[in-house]
Amino acid sequence: MKLNAENLPSLPARVLRPGYDRSLVRQGIVHIGVGGFHRAHEAVYTEMLLNQGQANDWGICGVGLRAEDRAMQTALASQDYLYTLVELGDGADTAVQVIGAIGDFMLADDGCDALIAKLASPDTRIVSLTITEGGYCTDDSTGQFNANLPQIQHDLEHPQAPKTVFGFLAEALIRRRDAGIAPFTLMSCDNLPHNGDVARKALLGFCTLRDSALHDWVAANVSFPNAMVDRITPMTSASHRAQLQANTGIEDSWPVVAEPFLQWVLEDKFCNGRPEWERVGVQFTDDVTPYEEMKIGLLNGAHLAMAYLGALLGHEFAHETMQDTQLRDYVRRYMDQDVTPLLAEVPGIDLNDYKDTLIERFSNTAICDQVSRLCSDGSSKFPKFVLPTLLGQIEQGRALDRTALIIAAWCHYLGGVDEKGKRYPIPDPRAAWLAEAISDTDKLTDNFLALEDVFGQKIPQSTAFKEAFQRQLERLQTLGVRATLAKVMAD
Repeated sequence: MKLNAENLPSLPARVLRPGYDRSLVRQGIVHIGVGGFHRAHEAVYTEMLLNQGQANDWGICGVGLRAEDRAMQTALASQDYLYTLVELGDGADTAVQVIGAIGDFMLADDGCDALIAKLASPDTRIVSLTITEGGYCTDDSTGQFNANLPQIQHDLEHPQAPKTVFGFLAEALIRRRDAGIAPFTLMSCDNLPHNGDVARKALLGFCTLRDSALHDWVAANVSFPNAMVDRITPMTSASHRAQLQANTGIEDSWPVVAEPFLQWVLEDKFCNGRPEWERVGVQFTDDVTPYEEMKIGLLNGAHLAMAYLGALLGHEFAHETMQDTQLRDYVRRYMDQDVTPLLAEVPGIDLNDYKDTLIERFSNTAICDQVSRLCSDGSSKFPKFVLPTLLGQIEQGRALDRTALIIAAWCHYLGGVDEKGKRYPIPDPRAAWLAEAISDTDKLTDNFLALEDVFGQKIPQSTAFKEAFQRQLERLQTLGVRATLAKVMAD
């Protein structure tokens, strides 16, 4: 049974479906970057509110700026923009829900004017983003906007036909300003520290180049709330589609699978209204910083700790790394002894309970979260997820070996062969750059740590870290992962 509006009444009783009239929902949110995470997170919170009859002004229009986004647009359009969310846990019950919060999907390739008009419309009051860590056009080591990128230069030269998110946002905001229309809130849902601040700096950086008066207007009027977002959402596979159809009869071109856990901590800083997401579990706060630092250091940092060592051992899924007692114990000790001492108190959170929950989530066998997904884009992830912990340790004179091992494992992983002799691709946009850095084995440590876009300037100047990194890398190269873990855990 093909998923579409006509077939909704015929779905099995166990499948939750929209309990509201979708034709009455207006699109107050435009979301750029519709992937699995958005469809399992922001769209789900909005769906819950719609099902309470509380959010008819806050439907979502999806937007794709890349040519490859057409596949998602085509899939959703073919089923009236409905899709199925499957929650996968180790319990007996699997929750299945059809989500209707997305009502349209626009592609930049189909016409810049229509998309700019949508963004400039007074109906659009929030523009949200999941454009990945690398989508903000900022230098990882300095945090500054990279104005020299070819696509940014294109948008400055062709403001009516932009290619980047910031080109579209700037042109839409100019039209809103000139027409006397209130600006939208720009809400990042990307998994990076102070994501609202990053979005603000990037947009203002572009606006400075485009129109100094626009910069001042945006700085004074647009809101950029920071957020901590959390839900493990692996890539949808053919087996996920087949399993959904076998269990429910639903033929969905692009369902999304996610763990049962769901969290969103959001600063209450909106310039043009917002949904009452607090009704459905979103935690609003004046300062998201302690929640961000907790999640990024403990969850995302631990993901990298388990992923690269796990990949070198030949593990395919995250739960396999947690079934590996040696690796699980190392990850927990990294959480307890390296990350936790650097964290501030987190209101309402017991950190030991939080860490127990993380181990449980990582161990979820049903979700089959791919280690290759966790290993992807390491050159952007390390500066955000591990290096803040490392810098804190260096400043406080703490032991560095466990953290150094994560970075050494990444370096060793870049060789492209696991300990079983199996080759794998390096899923990183800067793979060639990284390969060059490790090509001279005699100068590997110096060349690798000289990657300023990753490591900045302070870390390579630490003799203690350099020695710890070299020690762990040599152990991995000569002794292998098992013996290296044993030595680190014994230290």
